[in-house]
Amino acid sequence: MKVSDILRVKGSTLYTVAPEHALADAVSTMAEHDIGSLVVMSHGDLVGMLTFREVISAIVRNGGSVGSLTVRTVMDDAPLTCTPETEIDEVRRMMLGRHARYMPVLDGRTLMGVISFYDVAKAVVDGQDFENRMLKAYIRDWPVEEEGAATAEPKL
Repeated sequence: MKVSDILRVKGSTLYTVAPEHALADAVSTMAEHDIGSLVVMSHGDLVGMLTFREVISAIVRNGGSVGSLTVRTVMDDAPLTCTPETEIDEVRRMMLGRHARYMPVLDGRTLMGVISFYDVAKAVVDGQDFENRMLKAYIRDWPVEEEGAATAEPKL
């Protein structure tokens, strides 16, 4: 299974923010849309990722408030990325290795979407469920051998 399979099911809604925007506005967008991340774009290029992890760390460093912080000051400016052709097993390894919960999907320089650890886990579970159903159907339809057919000697 590839990342493109997840994006096809997930849809193409993207939420982005510019690095110079106020962090408070970005947090409001995240809360309004019930999302855990925003892709940070500048002049059509991915320049970072803002997740609730960076937001919480910034609030703690800033004495419990977002204050006048901008997205640029708190974003991850080197986020993990993948392509639509990346295999899901590779994405899992990458996300686990960096403790990343969100990953932008790029086709060249074009942002195709964002996948979350939840999306990856759901795809894996759905794939396993499908495989289990197919195996159970195969076992149920297993041909029954006639009694003694396996031990019968050929007639001459």
